[in-house]
Amino acid sequence: MAKVYPNAVVPQTHQPISVATNGPLVLTVWKKSLLFNCYGFTVFDPNGDLVFRVDNYTAGTKAEIVLMDASGHSLLTIRRKRLSLLDNWVVYDGDTTSNPLFTVTKNVSLLNTKSLAHVSSTGSKTKRVIYEIEGSYTQRCCSVYDDKRQCVAEIKRKEAVGGVTFGGDVFRLLVQPEIDPTVAMALVVVLDQMFM
Repeated sequence: MAKVYPNAVVPQTHQPISVATNGPLVLTVWKKSLLFNCYGFTVFDPNGDLVFRVDNYTAGTKAEIVLMDASGHSLLTIRRKRLSLLDNWVVYDGDTTSNPLFTVTKNVSLLNTKSLAHVSSTGSKTKRVIYEIEGSYTQRCCSVYDDKRQCVAEIKRKEAVGGVTFGGDVFRLLVQPEIDPTVAMALVVVLDQMFM
């Protein structure tokens, strides 16, 4: 039987994950926390090493979620925007909650039914869409497109050797060199909050 968490040893130093230049980085995402009685995500690289984790002690939609590296250092803080008519999430660098990096807004338009959400920059007065997310998150079949309509990340079901598929809690995140793997994983966390 295939293992979901091959190497559970946590490195003691913070090293950013790098994307291969010749193809996508394939991460295995497990919708389970390594901590007992917690909710979250555990993410492994192709070598089976722990890369990212999200640990939350409460069920349901959270107001604030922290994406951490393998050793528990905060990489991004994801907060639900309060008092908003739309389902908006704001992503900040590290533990800070000032100067957001980008926002993710759930699509509510009836005209564009393929689009799940769009990611907008927050630096200037005019918000610019930097990524568009299409597909079905509940079916684990999504694509993230940049502003040039190039696919920069994909969420796909994970299959074990022999064609046996895992449940919906284990899936692959394919990250192209054009997007930071930390940003791609943050988008997965936000999609999970929007659609689960």
